[in-house]
Amino acid sequence: MTRTGRLVVGITGASGGIYANRFLKQATRHFQEIYLICSEQAIQVMQTELGLQVTRETLSAETLLGYSWAGLKVLHPRDYFSPPASGSFRHDGMVLIPCSMGALGRIAQGISDDLMTRAADVCLKERRPLILVVRETPFNLIHLRNMVQAAEAGAVILPANPSFYNRPKTLEEAVDTVVARTLQALGVEQNLVPEWGIEGD
Repeated sequence: MTRTGRLVVGITGASGGIYANRFLKQATRHFQEIYLICSEQAIQVMQTELGLQVTRETLSAETLLGYSWAGLKVLHPRDYFSPPASGSFRHDGMVLIPCSMGALGRIAQGISDDLMTRAADVCLKERRPLILVVRETPFNLIHLRNMVQAAEAGAVILPANPSFYNRPKTLEEAVDTVVARTLQALGVEQNLVPEWGIEGD
């Protein structure tokens, strides 16, 4: 598949806003355009967990990332006329980070009740990468079955489980181990975390 430099990102209301924040900061280094869809609950979580002074009206690179970046396209979750709602809009994949169990369930069952789940459904039908960074514990049987169904449809289930073999010293470094694997799942060469057994630069 020819790379377009475009990425679709969904942020749900699951705990773990730091994963979205750290991922977006890295993604701006690898993509020219990012189409961002945030649920109302996601905004509340970022306010609570990250202390961000952000509302639906003020969503921007400045309020989310702390710096200006013209490539960020903030979309309303009810705007079905935006590009990611159509299969004719080509992009390099979609990441839901973090992905709530509610969003997972709707995607697994093909229920497109907003732009985020519609864009995910488009990825599956067009055979584009769809990375679901699920964030919940413990999983019940419904969660597990939804993960299997989404994986069978073509999604990558990537739990927000940090790794510790590289001995992260801060919370951010631990989170970045998940961010690194998410980038790799998109086919992006990342230098956040060295490959196992390979010495870093």
